[in-house]
This record gives sequence, C-alpha cells and structure tokens, in this order.
Amino acid sequence: MLVAVAVALGGAAGALARYAADRLIEHHLFTVFPWSTFAINASGCLVAGVVVAALVDRHHAPGWLRAGLVVGFLGAYTTFSTFAQETHDLLAGDHVLLGLANAALSVSIGIAAVVAGAAVGRAL
Repeated sequence: MLVAVAVALGGAAGALARYAADRLIEHHLFTVFPWSTFAINASGCLVAGVVVAALVDRHHAPGWLRAGLVVGFLGAYTTFSTFAQETHDLLAGDHVLLGLANAALSVSIGIAAVVAGAAVGRAL
C-alpha cells in the first residue's frame, strides 16, 4: 500500500512539475520547435540517471521511495526518461543489439502508432 501511495503522490507532483515547466518555457519562447517537450524529456532523463544511480545502484533506497520517484514522479513528468534509462541499461549490460532494437523500435513504432491513432481519430 505504501508503494501505491508513493507512486500516486509522485505522479501528482510529476504531472504538476511537467505542467509548470511547459508553461514556463512556452511563455518565454516563440518557435515551432517543441522546446518545452525537448527540455522536459532531457531533464527527466538527467534526473532518472541521478535517481537510479544514487538511490537504486548505490544506496539501495526503500522500494516505495524508488517507485515514488521513478515510476510516479518521472513517469508523470516524462516517460521518455524511462525509455532512455532502460535503453542505457541494455547497452551497458552487454545487450547492445537489444538496446539498439529498443531505441529503433520504440521511436519508429511510436511514430507509426501516432499516425494510426490520428487516422482513427479523424474517422470518428
């Protein structure tokens, strides 16, 4: 139960942080490039690396804390950070082909899914 509460609270905080970062960046930049999404994804990846290395690999933090920060906060802030961390783990763990496959498939299938979803949405 403690893990579920930590994920819920972390998720709420992550969603609010994403919204605040997006509004802040969009308020100051006027461009076609999606800088807020880019910055949120990049910062989420940085935080994921720090959290996993410090709390999981090094200090073996309690499961509820890890889940609250990684699954909850970072999951709501950006799922790209999870994708990047898992791809890094595969590459660093001598699973280079799986890491490359995960990267290539996630990006290509993700784009294809958006195209398919848009087609379905337009048909509704």
